[in-house]
Amino acid sequence: MNILVTDGNSRATLAITRSLGKKGHRLFVSAPTASSLAACSRYCYQALVYPDPTVDRSAFLQSMQQLLYEHDIDLLIPVTDVCVLPIAEHKELFENICRIPLPSFAALKKAADKSYLLQCAEDLGVATPFSISINNCDEVHSRNLDLELPVVIKPSRSRVQTEDGWVLTNIDYAHSNEELREKLVRLPKAVYPVLLQERISGPGIGHFYCFRKGEPVASFAHRRLREKPPSGGVSVLRESVSLHPQAHEFSLKLLRKLNWHGVAMVEFKLDKADQIPKLMEINGRFWGSLQLAIDAGVDFPDLLVRIANDEEIAYREDYKLGIRSRWLWGDVDLLLMHMFKSRTSLKLPEGHDSCLVSIIKILNPFVRKQRFEVLRLIDPKPWLHESIQWFRD
Repeated sequence: MNILVTDGNSRATLAITRSLGKKGHRLFVSAPTASSLAACSRYCYQALVYPDPTVDRSAFLQSMQQLLYEHDIDLLIPVTDVCVLPIAEHKELFENICRIPLPSFAALKKAADKSYLLQCAEDLGVATPFSISINNCDEVHSRNLDLELPVVIKPSRSRVQTEDGWVLTNIDYAHSNEELREKLVRLPKAVYPVLLQERISGPGIGHFYCFRKGEPVASFAHRRLREKPPSGGVSVLRESVSLHPQAHEFSLKLLRKLNWHGVAMVEFKLDKADQIPKLMEINGRFWGSLQLAIDAGVDFPDLLVRIANDEEIAYREDYKLGIRSRWLWGDVDLLLMHMFKSRTSLKLPEGHDSCLVSIIKILNPFVRKQRFEVLRLIDPKPWLHESIQWFRD
C-alpha cells in the first residue's frame, strides 16, 4: 500500500515508518519541513512537505488533499494532535481519496476534554483524582479554593486555539493557596476551563489499545521508569508489563463508551494511599513510546492497517514482558536536569529518588533487555539526525 504518515519529527512516526516499511509498504513521510526524523529512515520511500497546521489549518488541509491525489495514497495516518484533530474534523474531504483509521471527531473531542472525561468516568465507576473545574478567571476570586496541597493545575485541553494561533498548555503545580490563585489569574482566557486536582503519589500506568468499531483488537501496557521532567512528563525509559486488571477494566469501559476506532492511550496513576488506579487522561493518537510495544510483539501500526482494510482480527493481549525502551537523548536531558537543578525546582514528589541516586541510575550501562528507541544499527540515520538537532538546540 501507499501510506502517508504525518508529523515526520515524531518518534511515533519513526516507529510507524520502520514497522510498515519492513512489511513492504511504501511510506511517504510528511512534515512542515523536508528534513525530519522519520524521513531519514531507510524505510521512508519519499519525504513530503505540508504547511504547518498550527499556523494555517486551511492551507494544511488543502495541501494534504493535493498530496494524497498526487501520490495515489491508499491510507493516511495522522500522528500528533495538530494533524489528527483537523483531519478528523474534516474527514469528508479525504474519505473519497483514501482510508483514514481514526475515531469520529466527536469521540476525539470528548476524549481530549478533561472535564467531560471526568464526568464520564464518574458515570462508569472509573476512579479519578478529586477534582474541581474552574470555568473562568472570575471564579478564581468567587470560589473556595482551600484544597489539599499540593494542587495540580490541569488545563482541560492540551492545545487551545486563540486569535494568535494554537497555544500549547502545560500541567503546573501550586504548593500554597496564594500561589494557586496567582497562577490561575495569569492564565490566558482561552485556556479555561481548568481542572484543579489532588496530586496522586504513585507510579504511572500506561495502557495502549487498538479498537475496531468499539471493540478491542489489541492491548499493551508499560510502566514508566524515568520521565522528563521527573515530576511527570514524557517517558524516557519504560518497560513492558502485564496489564493492570482494574486499569484495563476501566480503559475498556471508557473506550467502549466512546465507540472508539483506532489507537488510543489511557493513562492512570496508581494511588499509593489505596492502590487504586486513578484516571489521568486519554490520548486518541499514537504515543511517543510506540517502539516499545512493537519490540514487545504488539505491532500497532500493522494492526491499524489491517482494521483500515476491514479485516477481522482476533483480540490479543499477549506480548513479551520486561522489555525496556530508552530514548537516549531524552535521558541525557533528564541527567542534566538532575545535575544542575535542585530537588525543589524539579518539583519532585515525595518518595522520589534523590538527584544523586537518579544520576547513578541513568549512568548505569548494565541493563538487561534494554533497547534504544531511536538508535538502531540497521537504520542509523534517524539517530544521527536527532543527535545533530540535540546539539543545535
